[in-house]
Order: sequence, then structure tokens, then C-alpha cells
Amino acid sequence: MAEVIGRLAPSPTGALHLGNARSFLIAWLSARQQSGKLLLRIEDIDSPRVKPWAQQQTLDDLRWLGLDWDWGPDVGGPHASYVQSERLERYREVLLQLAEDGVIYPCSCSRREVAEAASAPHESSIAGLVPLEGAIYPGTCRSRSSAQATGEFAWRWRFEAGEVSWNDCVGGLQCANPSLQLGDFVIGKSDGTPAYQLAVVVDDFDMGVTEVVRGSDLIPSTYRQLAILKHLRWQAPSYCHVPLMVGTDGRRLAKRHGDTRLSYFRQRGFKPELIVGFLAWTLGLVEKPSPIAARDLIGRLDWKAISTAPTVFSLEAFLTDHA
Repeated sequence: MAEVIGRLAPSPTGALHLGNARSFLIAWLSARQQSGKLLLRIEDIDSPRVKPWAQQQTLDDLRWLGLDWDWGPDVGGPHASYVQSERLERYREVLLQLAEDGVIYPCSCSRREVAEAASAPHESSIAGLVPLEGAIYPGTCRSRSSAQATGEFAWRWRFEAGEVSWNDCVGGLQCANPSLQLGDFVIGKSDGTPAYQLAVVVDDFDMGVTEVVRGSDLIPSTYRQLAILKHLRWQAPSYCHVPLMVGTDGRRLAKRHGDTRLSYFRQRGFKPELIVGFLAWTLGLVEKPSPIAARDLIGRLDWKAISTAPTVFSLEAFLTDHA
């Protein structure tokens, strides 16, 4: 069997919070208990939101939590660079190939135009299918070819019609009709930089990643990435989507739920073992939220034991219990 290669892929757009930490913990555990390799990749091509201090703080937070990696921007490795902004030429190379293959097309629609079109009846509602997320692109520029790439435009992926299915480590069989429930997506931005979907696919392939562990909010992205992988005839990794941590209002963790940053708990003097034990308990890896080192959890991960329901987190209750 091929060696397992997992990855931690933080975006330096802000501080890591408990939800991020939980996904990274389980990704680390999975790779370590399979005696695999783990790489850390900085996904920093979302340039307007990138914070100059966030990369180093992310590395510090993860190490404080007890996680390590074999390859990364700070330790090197066989597939360097492990920083996306240093790999732009590679992404452009693949984007050019896709344009030549005719599977992407130039789109001059603005976000406002897409949103307005999405408010009208579209194919997914007519077909009785529930959109997987947000506004579905109506296909305004779909008939355009690469030769019509003039003026200001973004590149969109042209989804094939039909149902797609795949197996998730946590959620099991996943099925959807991406062309109707997601719609064609941006794969190259109007400023010439690659979109997340392209960069991630290229990175995971080039770096030999065999297992992707991330939050369940990225399940729609898996359909997009599988389409790209299929066209390029690249082997898809296995996907494991961990349910999100949400506040008591049912919405994903954010500032409105209080300060859930790892740096906040560090500054208040919390021990990392306490945070790890709590996160492990929410995943069903231990029976009660008692302090435990990350390394002592190796061997306890059971994907089938992880609930597919979101974990509700209350900062007030957590601080009360661990005062």
C-alpha cells in the first residue's frame, strides 16, 4: 500500500479558533496513527484577507497544541514551496492547459449579476434539487470559448451534466448533481490569480497528498475538485469531512460567540492538554473532557464513531467548567 500523506492547510487570514484546531487535530491524528507523513501548507492566495502576522501565529498555535509536521515552510521538504503564493506559475501552467482543453471558459459576469440572476427560478429548483450552497451561476457566458477571452474576465469551470458520488470517511456516500446544485464555478480570478479550487487540487497532486481532512462546510468544494481531478486524470485523495463547531445559535463559530482563538486560551494560561482533551471529547475519542496530550490520542481515532451532527460550543459554559 502507498504511504499515507496527510496535510494541514491553514489560511493566514486570522487567528486559529477551536473549530480550526479540531479539524487540524484529527487530520494530524489520522496521519500519525497510520504511520504516514504530514505536511503543512500555507494557503495564502486570498490576498486581500491575508494578515501579515497570521502565518507565524498559526505555526506557534499548532505547535502549542502538540501537533507537528514532516514538511512545511519552516522545515522544508521534497515538494517545496509549501506557500501557495510562491507557486503561482505552477497554477497558471495548469490553468492554461485547462483552457486549451476547453473545459473552462471566460466569464465577464459580475458578482452582482450572478446574485441577481440567482434570485430568478433556476434549473435546480425546477428539478426539485436543493442548491448545495449560495448563488448558482446561471450559465450566462457558458457558450463562450477560450478564444473569446478578451477584456476583463474570470475563468469558470464548465461542469458536465449528471450525478456524482463519492465516499466520505465520516458521512459515508455523498451524491449530488453539481451542474444543477452548484453551477459552474470560478477557477481563475479576473486579476490573473488562481481560485482556491484550482490551487488546492494542484498542490495536493504535486505533493502526493492521499488524505484530505477538513470541515464539513467544504463538502461542496469536493465535487468541484473531483471534477478537475477527473479531467486531469489525477488520482483523488480520500476525503474526510469533520462536522463544524457552532455556537448556541446554531451558526458556525465567530466573534459573536466570544473569543475562541487558541491564542486567547494560551494567554489566559490554559494548558494545551486541556484544549486537546476537550476537542477529543467532542469527537468521541475519549469518554470525558479530561486533559490529554495529542500524542496520547494516537490510535484512538475511529471515523465511524464521529457524529455527523455539528458540535454546539458555549464559551461561557467552557470557561465556567474550567475556571
